[in-house]
Amino acid sequence: MSEGAARKRTRGGGGAARRAARTAVSVETAKYIERNIPNFEILSEEALDIIETNAETILEEVGVNFVDNPAALARWKEAGADVQGERVRIPRGLARELIKTAPKSFTQHARNPERSVEIGGRNMVLAPVYGPPFVHDAEGGRRYATMDDFQKFVKLGYMSKWLHHSGGTVCEPTDVPVNKRHLDMLYAHMTLSDKPFMGSVTSPERAQDSVDMASILFGEEFVQNNTVMTSLININSPMQFDDVMMGALEVYAKNNQACIISPFIVGGAMAPVSVAGTLTQVLAEALAGIAYSQIIRPGAPVIMGAFVTSIDMGSGAPTFGTPEASHITYGAGQLARRLGLPYRSAGSFNGSKLPDAQAAYETSNSLNMGLLAGVNFMLHSCGWLEGGLVSSFEKFVMDADQLGTLHHLARGVSVDENAQAMDAIREVGPGGHFLGCAHTQANFKDAFWKSELLDYKPFETWAEEGSRDTMALATARVKFLLDNYQQPQIDPEIDAKLKAFVAEKKASMPDSFT
Repeated sequence: MSEGAARKRTRGGGGAARRAARTAVSVETAKYIERNIPNFEILSEEALDIIETNAETILEEVGVNFVDNPAALARWKEAGADVQGERVRIPRGLARELIKTAPKSFTQHARNPERSVEIGGRNMVLAPVYGPPFVHDAEGGRRYATMDDFQKFVKLGYMSKWLHHSGGTVCEPTDVPVNKRHLDMLYAHMTLSDKPFMGSVTSPERAQDSVDMASILFGEEFVQNNTVMTSLININSPMQFDDVMMGALEVYAKNNQACIISPFIVGGAMAPVSVAGTLTQVLAEALAGIAYSQIIRPGAPVIMGAFVTSIDMGSGAPTFGTPEASHITYGAGQLARRLGLPYRSAGSFNGSKLPDAQAAYETSNSLNMGLLAGVNFMLHSCGWLEGGLVSSFEKFVMDADQLGTLHHLARGVSVDENAQAMDAIREVGPGGHFLGCAHTQANFKDAFWKSELLDYKPFETWAEEGSRDTMALATARVKFLLDNYQQPQIDPEIDAKLKAFVAEKKASMPDSFT
């Protein structure tokens, strides 16, 4: 009799109950991660000093462009910058002085207070993929995203235990007009989930719609005094701030809502090929953008971002999970901590077309890098495929499952009396086993992280169940979660007001797909 067959024969009658417990639907959300492990610091104090000095030199001598934004140029001039045309040169020390009013950490409130998150310090908040125009699943393959796809991703995010945040544009629904889709996306986040969410940034007007809808959901006074949204403000690297992103930043900062001010860098194309050179540019751009947010409203919550990847010099395609990206992510974390700012970076980055081995290797490198780098807000933590062009349903649940390992790694190693397990070692003694000892019986339910997706069955059982690979398991997991989705309750009066706002806004303008 094989070992696998023996295990099958000796299972007790409680197996069915245990399997039922494992497959029971839960909308539990783990609390945001509180690190109990050290950050990995790759740069010496000397290197940090050099990069900071060079970044200030770039701001003072080279400057940054604020494009098509006369009001921003006037604000910078009043703040003491040298403004020539659209070029803003910032005297040494000015940006640092301005960012002193930015909070070191802040709470983003969810409509369910139990799901609110603290961004900054030693905390890490996990949010899903953002921005892809395409989606992919095993049944339909790669295709343009629809609003139905978007709603499914919001539901999956709500049902994912280890995911703290509903995100923003989890995919770009191309079946809804460009000028109206943000309304439907916001309404989905507000009603299909009760986790924190992100606002629209594709125009200042859509940012204002986000603030107005949040004011209906939370109350206008609450929004003005508390942060209920984050927003992704990408810098058009190298060293250029466009009017669309800055216009959105102005709306959010004015209304006390958080901005992730993030250079968007592909090393070798939008920044130097060297790690130190790229870090210098990242810091210069971040300093200028964060300083501008504080000009708009001192004390406005911000997150220092660093989206960095390298480039394949043969094809020109971005690459992910590489050593150079890790070096930059670790270094940018050190720079953010020196400035006393929350830090955004990392994610489930990969360049693969499918949720395959390449995707797994590159994603694993990127996720663990983010944990060790001290990231406080990890956008793109699940669902990313094909260099960010695709939101994958299967990879979403694969990644969301693996986020549990980050939670457990971040706990560190306990050395309290229970963890020392001296009683267990004494009880078992030489040559015994620990399966039945008192310590194991008391701790086995919570001792180890448990995947809700991966297969650890004996070969015979796995073969009998169809020899399913991880893609097949993920397809089944997606279906299970969507079939068992339960919408969180929302005040009917608030829901009616949100619907009325969306309908009125849509009726006020013709459809536009450009």
